[in-house]
Amino acid sequence: MKITYTARKVNLRDNFKERVEKKLKKFEKIFSDDATVNVVVTLNKNNQTVELTIKDNSMIYRAEKTQLEMNDALDKCIDVLGRQLRKNKARLEKKLKSGSIDDLFESPVEETEEEYKILRTKQIPLKPITVDEAILQMNMVGHKFYMFTNVDTNEVNVVYCRENGAYGLLEPAYDD
Repeated sequence: MKITYTARKVNLRDNFKERVEKKLKKFEKIFSDDATVNVVVTLNKNNQTVELTIKDNSMIYRAEKTQLEMNDALDKCIDVLGRQLRKNKARLEKKLKSGSIDDLFESPVEETEEEYKILRTKQIPLKPITVDEAILQMNMVGHKFYMFTNVDTNEVNVVYCRENGAYGLLEPAYDD
């Protein structure tokens, strides 16, 4: 795995980087050698946020946690990634290296592969609007996300509300 570090308003010490590499080693069996990991550490007042994003083939795995210490936030992120992998074990084994998730966790994981249950299907008119208009529409309907056609790019985009109250924009990226 190739690890990239980004520090925002904080200096990353070598011992933190070594800790990241040690923690991520337990996931080496699952991901290919081409997997990339982006580690972003941000200092916000007295709290430190650690974001881990692992990209492997077409799959993206992400965890973000805020704690007083960056090491504690890192530990929480690793726990979240582990839970994500365990929860989706059966589906992931089809995409990832076969059987490698069993090697990662000592406790047995239930082998049932349940179907995703779609409770509701909704048709959304994709009238071209600006990003600001989409955020306004999202806030007006009280949702956490809103899909729309971006007037600037003529592509389908999604705006969403992040945990910290800021907004995010999802744009399509086509693999060649």
